[in-house]
Amino acid sequence: MKSIKSLNSPCLKGLIGNTPLIKISPHIYAKLETYSPAGSVKDRMVQYVVERSRIFGKIDEDSILCEATSGNTGIALSMMAASLGIQCVIFMPSNMSEERRQMMKIYGAKIIDAPPSDFQGAIAMRDQYLLANKNAWSPKQFSNNYNTLYHQTTTAPEIHKQVIDTNHGWSAFVHGAGTGGTIEGLRKYIVNNNLKTKICLTRPKEEKHGIQGIGDGNDFLFNPENADRIIEIKTKEAIARAKRFARETGILVGISSGANILASEKYFETMRPAGIIVTMLCDRGERYMSVYAQSD
Repeated sequence: MKSIKSLNSPCLKGLIGNTPLIKISPHIYAKLETYSPAGSVKDRMVQYVVERSRIFGKIDEDSILCEATSGNTGIALSMMAASLGIQCVIFMPSNMSEERRQMMKIYGAKIIDAPPSDFQGAIAMRDQYLLANKNAWSPKQFSNNYNTLYHQTTTAPEIHKQVIDTNHGWSAFVHGAGTGGTIEGLRKYIVNNNLKTKICLTRPKEEKHGIQGIGDGNDFLFNPENADRIIEIKTKEAIARAKRFARETGILVGISSGANILASEKYFETMRPAGIIVTMLCDRGERYMSVYAQSD
């Protein structure tokens, strides 16, 4: 049996966070979260809450990591479980992209399907699993305030410093809400530091949409009433913008990244701010190839 101390994963140490802020246009910059080892912004929160729980003795060699997810948190959690040598069980709607499912399986995770687009159902299945298995542990991403705290104390000051280095003002932060942890953490940092930066929520226009990773039936940790502006994006527009971004830059990103880029462009066209707009390129595009192929 491994000792608890051996669960500290040296292979991932220093690889998560500190992603580059890249220039998309003279007015729009974006955090390139594809630099993280599992390829998405969710690597940040997952590593933080897993390591915190490990230090406080809530995770040991017998633990089973589990979560309800549309994909990226599940990939990140599967990565962490693999690096720690422990089990992982993922609950996700059955219509999420096959590539994301395959990534979790390669890490060794077990996937249990919820009905299509039923994120509340996936959460209920996770909660039942936690009650039935004493060794199960979950980051509970949709309700865990440490999700918000991480982004408030780490991601937000990281972005702020990078914006200062551009010698521009920071006019707006544009991002969608999956769990809402990232945008709420940024909002709290902006409020606490008396910045004039506007918070803009990227939201799917359709009720039944295909922008995987945002608009999962709820904004969870983020209250949309705290957004300065809500910008709605159609699924087909988000897919088209992500594909065009790949052809223009050579950087292949996911559907929600396409939505964020388009929302940022719409914000600039409407508001014409003096400073720059910052958004997030949330994940790599390889996990959506089947979706992109269907849109051709």
